[in-house]
Amino acid sequence: MNISAKTVTTIIILLLLLVVPPIIYSYITKGYNNFIKLEIIGEKDIEGNDHRIPDFSFVNQDNNIVNQDSMMGNIYVADFFFTTCPTICPVMTKNMAYLQQKLSIFPNVRFLSHTVDPYNDSPERFLEYVEEMKQNNVSIDLSNWDFVTGDIDEIYNIAKSYFVNVSPDSLAPGGFLHSEYFVLIDKEGRVRSGIDKQGNVLGVYDGTRDSHMKDLVNDIKVLMAEYKRPKKTKRKWQKD
Repeated sequence: MNISAKTVTTIIILLLLLVVPPIIYSYITKGYNNFIKLEIIGEKDIEGNDHRIPDFSFVNQDNNIVNQDSMMGNIYVADFFFTTCPTICPVMTKNMAYLQQKLSIFPNVRFLSHTVDPYNDSPERFLEYVEEMKQNNVSIDLSNWDFVTGDIDEIYNIAKSYFVNVSPDSLAPGGFLHSEYFVLIDKEGRVRSGIDKQGNVLGVYDGTRDSHMKDLVNDIKVLMAEYKRPKKTKRKWQKD
């Protein structure tokens, strides 16, 4: 049975109409899908409120106070490090700079690096560290990235709210143990997270892994899209 060229063309067009739109939609909405919401991490309190980062007050590289009010209304990524760290910290700082560069066109995104060695990491030392990183081709924009120091007990206690571990350890390289994780915080101060390919909640992102940095960029875009979604309003006839 002979099939005319016109029939073949029609079949091809129909197949394209069925197959191509879903592919295009998936590509365009990747990272921006308004119907995706990131997970909220942490247990609710006895009143049913979401876990939030508690009030804090630290000093940044410019000797300015950074506190909850400074960060409120911004999405931010937090980590814990120290400037004389001989192992993972330079990699973490490099990857945080990568995030900053990838998200530079978006407003209301900030970065917050807490030292775990406040006795040695002063505001002046932070500025030296930024220059040292620059010598290693790591560009840091301090307009939305705060390196903070403060009371050691407050720093170590707030780390628990981020679900990361920090502690002094004389046997560890540089004298401190700290998590390599980056933590995503939303505008309300809640810890947020995407899911991995197996459907598991990440909770935190490994600041030493390039693949996690790409995931984090996409998840931040998802979180921004979440804030842009129209909020549902109840009709007059709808009951609570």
